[in-house]
Amino acid sequence: MNKPIFLWSTWALLSVYLVILAGAVVRMTGSGMGCPDWPKCFGYLIPPTERSQLYWQPNKNYEKGNVIILDNTLQVAIQTFESGKTIDLQNWEAYTKHDYTTFNATHTWVEFINRLLGAISGLIVLGLFIRSLWWIRKQPLLSLFSFFAVVGMGIQAWLGKTVVDSNLLPSKISLHMIMALLIVSVLLFVRAKSHGKQIQQPSKTLLMLIVGSFALTLIQFGLGVDVRQFIDYQIKQAGSNAPQLWLDRPEISFYVHRSLSLVVVVLSIWIYKLVIKEGLAQKYIQFIIGCILAEIALGILMYYVDFPWGTQPLHLLIAAMLFSVQLYWLFRIKIKPYDLPI
Repeated sequence: MNKPIFLWSTWALLSVYLVILAGAVVRMTGSGMGCPDWPKCFGYLIPPTERSQLYWQPNKNYEKGNVIILDNTLQVAIQTFESGKTIDLQNWEAYTKHDYTTFNATHTWVEFINRLLGAISGLIVLGLFIRSLWWIRKQPLLSLFSFFAVVGMGIQAWLGKTVVDSNLLPSKISLHMIMALLIVSVLLFVRAKSHGKQIQQPSKTLLMLIVGSFALTLIQFGLGVDVRQFIDYQIKQAGSNAPQLWLDRPEISFYVHRSLSLVVVVLSIWIYKLVIKEGLAQKYIQFIIGCILAEIALGILMYYVDFPWGTQPLHLLIAAMLFSVQLYWLFRIKIKPYDLPI
């Protein structure tokens, strides 16, 4: 085992999961536009706590990029200057990415914490890559995939900017989430390969079922993304205070998503029985079944109890964990090319 890389990749994964959870909380609380610009928040490294701080003030030092709210528009300082007794509009230009000007201190700080966690996660992933360079000759794949993770974090940051610039366009949010799973996949590969010893290979039948189960999870995730986009549109139409209407007359993807969950349960139980029969380690499939049952329970709560607080971010986090455990299990299995299901 390459213990340093194993530990760094574990920390990196935990930090990414934390960012995924924070992002889900941002969405649940409607805080996505808490910081209307990027990467700063209203042009500041530390965001304001009161709306009055965003009004123009006389005899104040403004730095380039600072934002004020003027006549229900966002104005950005085009240079560093000290204001006089009256506002000089030549020092300001309109923010043109969007026209969102609402300030809510809670939303601002929820979004700011989300970004802060993302920055910390990025630094941890960068640390993983730097540490992997110690083994670039003996284990070049560790360095290569650690570098992929760094690149992925950079792309993810840019995608975060596009989400804000689009005023939370649902398709942009979905792409942002998919990128997070790609980063998780790369980090899981690094962690699995740094572990060294692979686990006992299952029979070809069991391997086909494990791969099939993972494929179903990917389909479920795609359907879940489509359902989430539908809910986002419903929230815009019905409002954030009417959760009983968020799944009113859902699209077909919702019903397929719900029905497939039962197929996933049956398939997982079948895999569990084969794992016991072949005397393999049961921890992965036990965790997978636990995640699936939790997802179903949360889905029932969201549909029949009108989205109780916390169910949405938990549903997303557990889905990411389910995806991760299934993929990590496959990475840990020593698979011969002719054993792959085709």
